[in-house]
Amino acid sequence: MKETATNTQRRQQLEQYFISTDGHKPQQQIAKHLKMATSPFLFFRGSAPLFYRDIADNLLNIPEQLAQMPLTTIMGDCHSSNFGFFTEEGSHGDSVIFAVNDFDDACIGQASWELARFITSLFLAQHHCHGIVTDRYASEKDYQNKPVINQQHVIDASRAFIDSYINSCQRSIEDVNYRSHALNSFADHHILAKRYQKAVNRAANNEGFSTESTLAKAVDLTAAPLRFKVLPERFAPLAPKEYQAIEQAFAPYVDDCILDIVGRLNAGTGSVNMGRYYLLVGPKNADKNQLALCHVVEIKQQRAAAPLATFADLSPVNQLNPAHLTVNCQRRMQRSPDLVLDEVEWRGQHWLVRSRHHAKVGIKPEQIAIGKKAVNKGGFVQYAQACGHALALSHCRGDRRSTLFEQAIVETLPNVATVLIDACQQYLEQVLTDTELLQQMLTDD
Repeated sequence: MKETATNTQRRQQLEQYFISTDGHKPQQQIAKHLKMATSPFLFFRGSAPLFYRDIADNLLNIPEQLAQMPLTTIMGDCHSSNFGFFTEEGSHGDSVIFAVNDFDDACIGQASWELARFITSLFLAQHHCHGIVTDRYASEKDYQNKPVINQQHVIDASRAFIDSYINSCQRSIEDVNYRSHALNSFADHHILAKRYQKAVNRAANNEGFSTESTLAKAVDLTAAPLRFKVLPERFAPLAPKEYQAIEQAFAPYVDDCILDIVGRLNAGTGSVNMGRYYLLVGPKNADKNQLALCHVVEIKQQRAAAPLATFADLSPVNQLNPAHLTVNCQRRMQRSPDLVLDEVEWRGQHWLVRSRHHAKVGIKPEQIAIGKKAVNKGGFVQYAQACGHALALSHCRGDRRSTLFEQAIVETLPNVATVLIDACQQYLEQVLTDTELLQQMLTDD
């Protein structure tokens, strides 16, 4: 990348951004920064606050008409990998649905931000997957010689995403009970069909629960009572005093005995540097025969939602402490919220308490953008449609008293959809440049 006056200015902006967000300029010793530098898609995932600053600075030109719509509850970090399968009611239910699955940046905000962030992520997913096929970016599987979607596929998927979103809002206007709908079935030809069955198989009392569920993968089933596995890349053992302090502080917020506690390492992208612990919860002295009565509870340090660094004054609700705001928004956006979902102030920080879903199955770009089903059978478009449907339901639940939000969407969004897609495609270039600048800063470190 040629160094220009514009790039020099942007590099300075990025350095200040990382200092304000992560407390330090880009460094090779910071795992989050290294992870973000590996691909523009991962850069985008790890830099949500920057996205909102760029909106305010008109580097991403969202149509003005969309800013006039009613506010609603938003997830705050809407991208293609923040949708997936999980069981409703956290680890206490067996009903598997496809929906928004990340509320760390949830707040009251503009739905147009979510639409723009998701569409941008589709363009980045295409770039990322093309890089995987050509060995530019790493992947856990070998995708050489596999077909990959092109930019026209992305434009088609973006349009399908918006149409699906509008359609769900229209159906919510026509039927007040439609907001309680959820995506919980997929035809055999759908790109999500196999992943849905994978999630169902992991639910409690199903065949894969004891081997493939989130719980089974984390727990040593040979131990009595049960405890977490020794996984140095994921779990950090705690000193006795630290263990006791966490147990004492968080035991009132779980629904059974705490069997074990570990520190959680290298989770997420945007929040990889935030404090995080896992609690194994279940009957006292539980063994493998009582695995279905156990679950993992996550304790996560919470910071301000990504949009609020730039748009702090949209709603008084956003003045709640970060964990309290997340809990409120998640409860409102989900059809059947987690039964273990709370917030705690501890050691001068705000912490989120929530279940880890047994049957959680996430979606990586390569699973929806590489292969014959994605390219030749409309799979990438199918995925975008499913996300548009799920996102609309979450947004529509922001106001249970009226359909004013849905009416504004149906009246406004069709008229500016093409302009919005074009703006996101242009913003793609900014993310590509920013990733190169981060790589450069890490090289110079």
